[in-house]
Amino acid sequence: MPRIPLPKGRPGRPEPAVRPAGDLLTVSAVIRVSSPEPGDSRALPVLYEDEHLLVLDKPGGPAAIRGEGDPEQPVLESLLQQGIHDGKPWAVERGLEFLRSVHCLDADASGVWVLARSAAVRVELVNQFNAGKPLASFLALTHGTPLERRFGVNLRMGPHPEAVGRMRVDARGGRKSVTRFELVEAFAGCTLWRCHPATDRLHQIRLHLRSRRLPVVSDPVYDGKPLFLSAIKPGYRFKRHQDERPLIARAALHCEAVELKHPATGQSLRVEAPLPKDFEVALKYLRRFAGNPR
Repeated sequence: MPRIPLPKGRPGRPEPAVRPAGDLLTVSAVIRVSSPEPGDSRALPVLYEDEHLLVLDKPGGPAAIRGEGDPEQPVLESLLQQGIHDGKPWAVERGLEFLRSVHCLDADASGVWVLARSAAVRVELVNQFNAGKPLASFLALTHGTPLERRFGVNLRMGPHPEAVGRMRVDARGGRKSVTRFELVEAFAGCTLWRCHPATDRLHQIRLHLRSRRLPVVSDPVYDGKPLFLSAIKPGYRFKRHQDERPLIARAALHCEAVELKHPATGQSLRVEAPLPKDFEVALKYLRRFAGNPR
């Protein structure tokens, strides 16, 4: 595919910077989107932006794209498009007319979310994510004790015929999915993994880990039980008349980085997202109370 030409910068704005691999563009900009429900708004920090891309730090919980969960619930991509249509200040100041996601990011997953600012850029980046080479790096916290420090999963997966929003292994009609896993840190009963998906499928990492009896923490869709402080802290005292909350209340999956070829220059571009607070809290208590597995 021919390179997409770089447009000239708009008056009053500097030419967009392309950062080489390893650099992290630190910006303070935050895009805030609101759903039709009163009081339901989401802050999406901007990790990187130029004339072709907008990369956001997605919070864990709301769906990024349509394809899972309640079809009546708004998804972030639609809310962003609505903001462009309504002429929200964040859209006007950037001159946004088009914004579409280029890769799958589960609703519960947090972290790097890449969006294209034109249809041509979207085609180029979707092709990159489906070229069989890992572009994204995820962290996943799982239950279970691993039998090996590194392993790969290669299987076919597709929608579950009896459970909306759930995927399953489907050797006949499913699509190929491949992920490579590396052990990062082991705890008593839990493990932190770095995950490199070579294909871009909904729920891919969660299903692959479940296939190895390593369900992701707080992922009931794939048998991942919550992680409670009482289960790992000796002498934990329950508070009266209060239910204990899990350390992390959504599937413990975070996209820590994406490295791709910039669609206009061909240069390597790496964008990273910091660990969200809930993930940090879970790891802090695991290190303190479950950091010496046998």
